[in-house]
Amino acid sequence: MNLGFWQKLEKPFFVLAPMANVTDWAFRDIISRCGKPDVFYTEFLSCDGILHDKKRFEKELYFKKSEKPIVVQFFGSKPENFYKCAQLAQKLGFDGIDINMGCPDRSVEKQGGGAVLMKNPKLAVEIIKETIRGAGKLPVSVKTRLGYSTIEIEEWIPQLLKTGVAALIIHGRTRKEMSSVPAQWNKIGEVAEMAKGSGVLIIGNGDVMSLAEAKEKAKKYNLDGIMIGRGIFANPWLFNELWKLNFHNSPEERVKLLKKHVENFDKLWGKGKNFDILKRFFKVYINGWPGAKELRIKLMMTKNKEQVFLSLEKYLA
Repeated sequence: MNLGFWQKLEKPFFVLAPMANVTDWAFRDIISRCGKPDVFYTEFLSCDGILHDKKRFEKELYFKKSEKPIVVQFFGSKPENFYKCAQLAQKLGFDGIDINMGCPDRSVEKQGGGAVLMKNPKLAVEIIKETIRGAGKLPVSVKTRLGYSTIEIEEWIPQLLKTGVAALIIHGRTRKEMSSVPAQWNKIGEVAEMAKGSGVLIIGNGDVMSLAEAKEKAKKYNLDGIMIGRGIFANPWLFNELWKLNFHNSPEERVKLLKKHVENFDKLWGKGKNFDILKRFFKVYINGWPGAKELRIKLMMTKNKEQVFLSLEKYLA
């Protein structure tokens, strides 16, 4: 088993989750400035798409050395394509590779990837084997759920533990539950118990909104690490333990961060991505003081970087 960089992390460690149209370099750079997690992930990327048109995915695959360790996450259903993408991950300098076996997105499942792989364990195992074969010295991990329609950890998890993966990231819901019920951390704890002695690291995921909560859950359920996704939208300083001591959460500081994010987005994507995608982030920064809501309403009507900057400068003036 190859644990790679994972074995060098102090436990419990904390990971920023892969999120589509969220965890590109433009946003990861902001999180690095606010408080870097122990591990970054890219967005989840299609093996088939990358191999069909690598140039189209160059920006999704872009990262800076300051973000390391960083894991690239792939989805798909063709073992041979995972092998080729694992080789590409080595070439690009990523620190690890993760296989998405938990995404409930219908477009991902139509390609035979994501959560639907839980219904085809034989193919899932073959994908892992081919990814490990192509990964060389890079560790391979899997992000998955408790089951597809029902909780199936007794059947599903042992098959994954035997493959030689470095880590399993367990989201505490089934595919059917989506995000409609609270994450079942007791079941994630059962997975940690099942993995004892295997050498595989177990990382819990689901509904964590603060670093204090992450530490508490890691201790309570005997986990090696915690992956945090949506919690970062409530607080971009989430991974910074000292932020409350050294940061006054001023509107000026939040405006400055938003401007940097908009600059990053423009630098990375230019006109290659719909500007409206950026608007989901406005509430991350413009939030928590009188007048923030009114400013957000104005920002939601903007159509480009220049209009955002003009609105922000007028507000600060």
